[in-house]
Amino acid sequence: MPPKIRKHKSGSEKRKWKKRMEELDLSLRGSLDKFVVREPPVENENNIGGPSGIEQQNVETLNENDNCANGNDGDDVLLNENHSVGGDENNESDHNHPIDNEMDLENENNDGGNNVDDNVRQENNANQSEFFYTVDIFDPRNWDGLDSKMIDILAVKGPKRDLSFDKGPKDRLSKRFSATLYYRVLSNGEKCDREWLVYSKELDKCFCFCCKLFKKGYGRSQLTNEGFGDWTHVSIRLKEHETSPEHFKNMGIWYDLRLRLQKNETIDKVAQKQLNKEKEHWKKVIQRIIAITKFLAKYNLAFRGTNERLYQSNNGIFLGFVETLAEFDPVIQEHVRRITNDEIHVHYLGHNIQNELIRLLGSAIKSEIIKKVKQAKYFSVILDCTPDISHQEQMSLIIRYVDVFSKPMIIEESFLGFLIVNDTSGQGLFDVLQKELKDLGLDIDNVRGQGYDNGANMKGKHQGVQKRLLDINPRAFYTPCGCHSLNLLLCDMANTCGKARDFFGIIQRIYTIFANSTKRWKILKDNVKGLTPKSLSSTRWESRVDSVKAIRFQMIDIREALLQVAEETTDYDNKGLSEAKSLAENELCDFEFLVAIVIWYEILYAVNLVSKNLQSDDMLLDVAIEKIKGLASFFEKYRETGFNDALNTAKEIALEMNVDPVFPQKREIRRKRFFDENPDDAPSVSQSAEESFRVNYFLFIIDQAIVSLKRRFEQFQEYENLFGFLFTSYKLQSLDDESLKSCCANFVIALEDNSGQSDINGDELYVELRLLREFLPRQNMGPLDILMFLKGHDFFPNTFVAYRILLTVPVTVASAERSFSKLKLLKSYMRSTMTQERLNGLAMMAIENDILETIDYEDIIDDFASKNVRRMCLFK
Repeated sequence: MPPKIRKHKSGSEKRKWKKRMEELDLSLRGSLDKFVVREPPVENENNIGGPSGIEQQNVETLNENDNCANGNDGDDVLLNENHSVGGDENNESDHNHPIDNEMDLENENNDGGNNVDDNVRQENNANQSEFFYTVDIFDPRNWDGLDSKMIDILAVKGPKRDLSFDKGPKDRLSKRFSATLYYRVLSNGEKCDREWLVYSKELDKCFCFCCKLFKKGYGRSQLTNEGFGDWTHVSIRLKEHETSPEHFKNMGIWYDLRLRLQKNETIDKVAQKQLNKEKEHWKKVIQRIIAITKFLAKYNLAFRGTNERLYQSNNGIFLGFVETLAEFDPVIQEHVRRITNDEIHVHYLGHNIQNELIRLLGSAIKSEIIKKVKQAKYFSVILDCTPDISHQEQMSLIIRYVDVFSKPMIIEESFLGFLIVNDTSGQGLFDVLQKELKDLGLDIDNVRGQGYDNGANMKGKHQGVQKRLLDINPRAFYTPCGCHSLNLLLCDMANTCGKARDFFGIIQRIYTIFANSTKRWKILKDNVKGLTPKSLSSTRWESRVDSVKAIRFQMIDIREALLQVAEETTDYDNKGLSEAKSLAENELCDFEFLVAIVIWYEILYAVNLVSKNLQSDDMLLDVAIEKIKGLASFFEKYRETGFNDALNTAKEIALEMNVDPVFPQKREIRRKRFFDENPDDAPSVSQSAEESFRVNYFLFIIDQAIVSLKRRFEQFQEYENLFGFLFTSYKLQSLDDESLKSCCANFVIALEDNSGQSDINGDELYVELRLLREFLPRQNMGPLDILMFLKGHDFFPNTFVAYRILLTVPVTVASAERSFSKLKLLKSYMRSTMTQERLNGLAMMAIENDILETIDYEDIIDDFASKNVRRMCLFK
């Protein structure tokens, strides 16, 4: 009888079968990683957490109401009263346009809304399956898991190789990869480029580009699989591999695919053509977005409003520009149409993209400046500090250098950013400066000048920034700001004389009496047709010339306006009535005041004229010294003749105003003489009122000006002794050989570092200057003219260095002061929460706008696209 056949397996067999299946599953686990590179979910570029995968989570609503209450203009915080992040959970994403996931458009309640800022959830859902796009496709470690599109990109662009790399880690035999392996030396000595060879710094191994890419890691050679890292036998293995049939086959596949892609003759030619058309469209879109960003930054305008929705009120200037361009420009018109019709969910109009473009543009400008500074080698640092609207101390960093490669050569003072300062002591400021120079890649030993204001923490001889920098680099010549010194000069003049303080008090009272009321200001404008009185500046004393000038040349009209104010003032304002009447009838009719206003106008005008000249960006040290000497000469001459001239001018004004042109005579106080007093001890005859005013007022302030001018500009005198022989060609030609040699020796000593090494050779400089005197034209030439002459004659190297150092020394910190004007416009009350990175980017574009105009859009687009692989697919 045949055995009975069982239809079902026994329990033992089932257990054995299940065990074999588990073992097989375990052995195959992870095998797909050869084809797909799994990356963990990345956070959305807007830094707003959105849901991931199909299981959507509740997203926190942004708290905009607090920001609206604070009056924020939206440049820094997303503002929208009814705005919450995320859209309809049932809304599906559109994958027709695989664009980067910065910001997307919310289809609010599926009603076709045109929001720009409310769609982070849809963007995350649309891109959950595309996280692998963040992988670096140029890294050989990821080549086993690339799709066809990425392989096409690599085939066209080829591998990225660092040809200068020759410092890889050494193995146990002290061998390492060398860039010479990129070239194959033929029998006849010619070099052949191994463009297929690529080296991974992370793995310290080399690969065959075409074999690794097209064989997917399946091959007999280590160059095709895990990489080759035996540097002792690398030359033999490379020769064996490059002559193998498998390598020739893969090289043919690579060359053929690259040629077909370049000629657009691939099998998906139609799709490729459509893709190229789409790439061109998006490149034009991003070009216009960059142009809008440049314009708004250049003119210090705010970008955002209280919401980020197209065609809604208060959506900001940036989106307003987009709406305006959509009326005329077909590219933006098509872009807006796609947004409003929910055809795309990524549009590059969000605030994070604005910040990224601002950062890229600012970085491009900074890189260009750093490039010029490194070419010039020698530079000076100019620093100044001020608190911003958010009560944060900001230090402006300005670099002064000679642009030797420009035609003609010019002196540049370039802005490099605002630095946050928490410690305003000399050590704290120096630490911030030193760290910033290191981050910028600038050598502190190449600093040849430093310019600060006259603050103790800056100019202090023991604990100031200049002393701490000189301890490290004794060749960093310190120069106090010339404009600040002139300002302190006027402070010394006004504060050392009681009558001078009273004079400026009257000037301020005249302005205040009119400025306190719109009605009074109307009376002033009706009577005064020219200049109007200005308020006195508490810091910029030289600007007080505008306040004095308005009264000096319109004395009669000012008095008439004051009398009219006194007549039309109501009874309940007795204080204003009496003050206006007192100013009109007493102070303005006082002959002593008339003489004082003539004197002060002449002084303020002369000082202000010199101060304005010193504030130019390319001010030279020799010109500044000449201006200061001219101002000192003015005070010396004015001391002799100024009083009589002012007296004659004041008399003419007094006659026009029907004022008696005499000084008020004070009552003489008679003292009782005692019986034992000697007649010879009797008090001398008192001075007349005119003589007393001349001695105790006029001569007092003029002498104070002369003394302060010499004391505050003594550093300029030291520089003249050091650099004076280089100031002009006439000065150079007038020196005899012995004097010239002595000047060269002193100059070399001043340029020595702590180790005793100098920038130039003194003997060679002496020989070169002796010959240069014969080569120079017979006309007076300044240091910049001589430097341009030397550029065309390369056989004066030491002299060329000497003049570059001379022109690098700063004169004022006016450039830093001007940067604070941009800071006030950018970080205003309505934009007080602006981040430091955004502030520096906007300030860089606003201040260095001439460099901004030279930046190529293509470079910015390349940088923008390189931040994400999906952008590379879109823009390249």
